[in-house]
Amino acid sequence: MDLSTINPVVLIATLMVAATPILLAATGELVAEKSGVLNLGVEGMMITGAICGFAVAVETGSPFFGFIAAAIGGALLSLIFGVLTQILLANQVATGLALTLFGLGLSALLGQSYAGIKPPSTFKLDMPLISDIPVLGPILFNHDLMVYVSIGLVALVWAALKYSRIGLVVRAVGENHEAAHALGYKVVRIRLLAIMFGGACAGLGGAYLSLIRVPQWTEGMTAGAGWIALAIVVFGSWKPWRVLLGAYLFGGVTGLQLNLQVAGADIPVEYLSMAPYLITIIVLVIMSADKSRAALSAPASLGKVFHATS
Repeated sequence: MDLSTINPVVLIATLMVAATPILLAATGELVAEKSGVLNLGVEGMMITGAICGFAVAVETGSPFFGFIAAAIGGALLSLIFGVLTQILLANQVATGLALTLFGLGLSALLGQSYAGIKPPSTFKLDMPLISDIPVLGPILFNHDLMVYVSIGLVALVWAALKYSRIGLVVRAVGENHEAAHALGYKVVRIRLLAIMFGGACAGLGGAYLSLIRVPQWTEGMTAGAGWIALAIVVFGSWKPWRVLLGAYLFGGVTGLQLNLQVAGADIPVEYLSMAPYLITIIVLVIMSADKSRAALSAPASLGKVFHATS
């Protein structure tokens, strides 16, 4: 194994790209869970966004319209979850799992005619002077637009949840929906909007996979990314910047295992491929060991059914 072939600068730049789809999905799920909704259908929304974005980008020749379609597709699929759980009061866990299965099946059906097609390329931001800075240039200023959008989205969600009135309302609904309802807030409406925002973000994450990260359509291409996004929300203790850190940690492990394969590591490829998921499980087990800390971090009404009695 020749470790000298691993370039740390390239590795760090790669981890940002690898983390972007998961970061987008996790940020959206964070908002949904902050409102008290546990949506396990992230995987289904991501794969739906992947095929919607890919199909529209191929048909229109515009990645921009592809990402818009992906956000709409993910939001619409999440709306099904929202109606079932918030209006019809279905079980959130079972409905989320069903949403994932539905999304996987729907995407496989819609994507039959798009296998083997190359999507239009997505341009990178041209920063000729800044990107030439040694070390920092390639790491921070040589990416596609969606990498910066994902970071900006984290900053926006953090600021909104902490400083804005809508953020306060979302957190209030997530902590005690009955008290929020007594104060006159439309709990169901707020949660539906939070769910759709989460679905749109997950759809963007899926489109990033099919249009940029792996520029092609492959059935089941999310490969568990939605589940990792769910885990990262817990890992981040429902705090946006910690979610960013968790996503980049996962991206770093993913990039490292790919570099180790290229370096000829004397480790079975299967072990290297499962390393990111194994690391995520280990981190979650460690985080869950302190149950009192986890209970304090999670929204108090997370996963609980709300029924307006008045």
